Amino acid sequence: MTWTFTKMQGLGNDFVVVSRSALPEDAPERARALCDRHFGVGADGLVFVLPSEKADVAMRIFNPDGTEAEQCGNAVRCVARYFFERISGEKRELTVETRAGLQRVELEVSKGRVVAVCVDMGRPILQGREIPTAVDRERVVEEPLEVDGARFRFTAVSMGNPHAVVQVEDAPSFPVEEWGPRLETHPLFPRKTNVEFITVRSPREIDMRVWERGVGQTLACGSGACAALVAAVLTGKAEREATVHLLGGDLHIRWDEESDRVFMTGPAEFVFEGEWPGFE
Repeated sequence: MTWTFTKMQGLGNDFVVVSRSALPEDAPERARALCDRHFGVGADGLVFVLPSEKADVAMRIFNPDGTEAEQCGNAVRCVARYFFERISGEKRELTVETRAGLQRVELEVSKGRVVAVCVDMGRPILQGREIPTAVDRERVVEEPLEVDGARFRFTAVSMGNPHAVVQVEDAPSFPVEEWGPRLETHPLFPRKTNVEFITVRSPREIDMRVWERGVGQTLACGSGACAALVAAVLTGKAEREATVHLLGGDLHIRWDEESDRVFMTGPAEFVFEGEWPGFE
């Protein structure tokens, strides 16, 4: 039997999306096979669109190494568009169930097609142990970190998944592939971490490069962009609403002061559909 899939991307952060009635027991193996860019379809993650008893739709996402992520901002936008155009056809406001909790989504629709997706990413978690980090403080801001003789300072934020935000002089030219994996697996992060290297260009503009846990360097990371803005606000470098510039394009991020919730707006695009013959 073949397996039908849809390839989608949000700012170049690409996913193999499949709609199933239940999560396959061998989901990690399928992720490793399908996400392989030489022997499979190629993607930054395998996303399952599933029924939910708590929300309009559920999402589970597995990294190319077979590990499961708690959530993913770019994938949530893709799932919302997939659900609207392929399943519901009418709901412009919906909730998506993730392992990190329920996420509310609003769709901007023109002529029956989704042109932008706004996701309520929830309240950032700032307490060190809850993120989690090995630093037991209420806020982990500009915390020193040493690895292989190099010294960094990071601000820790969880958006349902852990992030270490490091401010550097020039994010676009920073050697992410050299330092990203070393910080991802540092002992300060008991469940590893996503790593964002950022440069605050102005109070409303941030340049960002990202090393994603279990994936590697990607063109964009939605939850990482949210963490980047939160970290920049905590260090007094940015306002609560800003554009985050990533290799794959821009995300608009707003950290609402009254509700303490972070909102992310950006695109979600279909790439192609196909069939995979490798599973029964």
